[in-house]
Amino acid sequence: MNWITNYVRPRINSIFSRREVPENLWSKCDECGTMLFHRELKDNQNVCTNCGHHMAISPRDRFTALFDGGIFTEVDVPQPITDPLQFKDQKRYPERMKAAQKKTGEMEAMLVAEGEIGRTPIIAAAQDFSFMGGSMGMFVGNAIIAAAERAVELHRPLVLFSAAGGARMQEGILSLMQMPRTTVALQMLKEADLPYIVVLTHPTTGGVTASYAMLGDVQISEPNALICFAGPRVIEQTIREKLPEGFQRAEYLLDHGMLDRVTKRTEMRDELITIIRMLLGLSPAIKGDLPAPSATEQAAEPAAEPESETATDPA
Repeated sequence: MNWITNYVRPRINSIFSRREVPENLWSKCDECGTMLFHRELKDNQNVCTNCGHHMAISPRDRFTALFDGGIFTEVDVPQPITDPLQFKDQKRYPERMKAAQKKTGEMEAMLVAEGEIGRTPIIAAAQDFSFMGGSMGMFVGNAIIAAAERAVELHRPLVLFSAAGGARMQEGILSLMQMPRTTVALQMLKEADLPYIVVLTHPTTGGVTASYAMLGDVQISEPNALICFAGPRVIEQTIREKLPEGFQRAEYLLDHGMLDRVTKRTEMRDELITIIRMLLGLSPAIKGDLPAPSATEQAAEPAAEPESETATDPA
């Protein structure tokens, strides 16, 4: 046994070999290909600092950037029946749910929270597209109803961030029933004279677009978000024609009157504060204020010295 070859050399190589850089330190922009450092990307709310491309962001990270000081409280959502149809395709529905929960760290595809933005209390709900495509199932319906009821109870506006591929096929007709359920829940806000603002993010499609995502008093979108019922490829195959450039994207819909605003994610918080306070009849938000000086600071300030009289030479 050659102990130099089998023991000493591997030990030396392991000590002096170049350490590999962890893969999660850098992210590549899908649009321009720029490599972005993870801290820089997180500080910019997952927006590319080179081209401005808006990447996916989790509801928790979105709420951390949205609420004052990143402080918010989750609103409890009633849990629906698990796998009511005993659905199975390539995998069983419970197996897909467990995989999505492990991947995202969330229990379901929507998060509901309450807190303040610009010292204005609101209720917010956000969909997570990385959780089974943000698909609308019974839990999402329960979440929107819980958010609407909480908003009416506390007399607060509701802000909803949509991101979905449509209804959840594993729940069949039960997922489609969430369309009228959520519509009725949002009617409660209108009857209570409370603002309902929708922020459409990429992508918002299917039954979500056909229900609560297009019922806002104000419709805002992030840049270049895909917003539609049927996708452009399906439409092209159906009508056998080439669609216009940018069809069903946020800027196209803004030009054709389906949206009120297209706002960058980094400017969304200020935009929402302005709109919410305007709809509630409140004064404009204070961008920044200084605390009143304490008694110790006031006492420490030196008193102004009187001007000394200069002697003049009589001539």
